[in-house]
Amino acid sequence: MAVRKAGRVAASVAAAALFGAMVTACDDSDDSGSSPFDKVKDSPSASASTSGPPPPSSAGASGETTGSPEDVPEAKVPPASVNDLAKVATKVEGGVITVGKPSAAVTVAVYEDPRCPFCKKFEEGGAQALVPKVAAGKVKVEYTIASFLDNNLGGNGSKNAANALRAAVETGKFPQFHSALFTNQPEESEDGFTPAFLLKIGEAAGIEDAAFKDAVNRNTYKDWVGTAMRAFEKDGVTGTPTVEVDGEKAPSDSLYSKDDFAEVLRKAGA
Repeated sequence: MAVRKAGRVAASVAAAALFGAMVTACDDSDDSGSSPFDKVKDSPSASASTSGPPPPSSAGASGETTGSPEDVPEAKVPPASVNDLAKVATKVEGGVITVGKPSAAVTVAVYEDPRCPFCKKFEEGGAQALVPKVAAGKVKVEYTIASFLDNNLGGNGSKNAANALRAAVETGKFPQFHSALFTNQPEESEDGFTPAFLLKIGEAAGIEDAAFKDAVNRNTYKDWVGTAMRAFEKDGVTGTPTVEVDGEKAPSDSLYSKDDFAEVLRKAGA
């Protein structure tokens, strides 16, 4: 009996280890009725919550979103390194936001969902190798912002955050806000990117524009959020983060280490 029990324990440990070795990204498939483990793929530390997310923010007839000002957490400032990108050009074309010198020799395409915890890991890891390269004009980064996790988990957090990211372009502080967004990312299962919290994040990123506040509260760029999601789907991307360097998909095991991703950039000529 003890031998059989020990065997079951060993099998469970092995299965957990196998799952842990698999997981590295958020999946964009619709998980209605499926196992909660299908909500994430390939993550060494991912766990899927089966509890339901909080109710989403409401939207009025005008498209204005409303979020309770009560219990809004304070936002942390982004890493100081992002200030090196303060004078770097940012533009919007279709559903893509590009940061960097247009003539940069190397193009890095980044596909992210604001609620994806592995995108946060990328921003804290491999993406840090991009900062000096973009600041020096050697690399430009094309961001395609998805919002599929709202469909998978419920709520409006990814769409709210994508709208705020687009609004941040108009302030001239997109890199700072983008960095602050992931620095302050709520748990994936929480619908935490409310308009009120996004405005706190904007303050942490140094954004004081009244137009930004209005765009976040009124969901001004909701049509662009849809355009960005369609661009994500058109490119055939199925999970986040997905990162391509000059059209070649970067190895997933390089995304979460600054040194490893710096080597990928070096081999690309950056």
